[in-house]
Amino acid sequence: MYMKIKRLIDTILSLIGLIVLSPIYVILIIAIKFDSRGPVLFKQKRVGISKTHFNVLKFRTMRIDTPKDTPTHLLNSPDQYITKMGKFMRKTSLDELPQILNIFVGQMSIIGPRPALWNQHDLIAERDKYGANDVLPGLTGWAQINGRDELPIDVKAKLDGEYVEKISFRMDVKCFFGTIVSIVKSDGFVEGGTGVMKEVESSKESSSS
Repeated sequence: MYMKIKRLIDTILSLIGLIVLSPIYVILIIAIKFDSRGPVLFKQKRVGISKTHFNVLKFRTMRIDTPKDTPTHLLNSPDQYITKMGKFMRKTSLDELPQILNIFVGQMSIIGPRPALWNQHDLIAERDKYGANDVLPGLTGWAQINGRDELPIDVKAKLDGEYVEKISFRMDVKCFFGTIVSIVKSDGFVEGGTGVMKEVESSKESSSS
């Protein structure tokens, strides 16, 4: 029952978001065009509900010569590809705003597991263990407020599974406001990082032994 209500909430809030945030969209579009050469929007094939594919929308944050379909953490020196405006948008998550349109048309939800790249087979396989591929991916989710870029893939997938297990209006509200706090504090943001938390812990263990 809640899933039907959840979809209704997504539709209403995404429509309001598109209208209310339109001035910010205009400002960001102008800033992106002035900052670097290339299109304003960036489309990328991602994994949706039941492992179907769709094109996620983002404001472009990287140069047009960046290798395609490569997760940022797998790039050599990712900073060399990120634009000045892009660095700001990625840190504040403003680059994700166009995904409100993905939510409005039903490809995503406001809250849910972040959509994996189509070729992130390790993450997709881990999520299969917890049924996390069987719900709409989200703009933000439980994993995003519990580590974000710092989380290794197995932990991220487990947190996505926890969300699926406890999915409810209360859980969604908790994720929503938790995301606002995380963005303000820049919690868990590591440029180009996945599994950084594990690496830091390993280095600490090595230095103490």
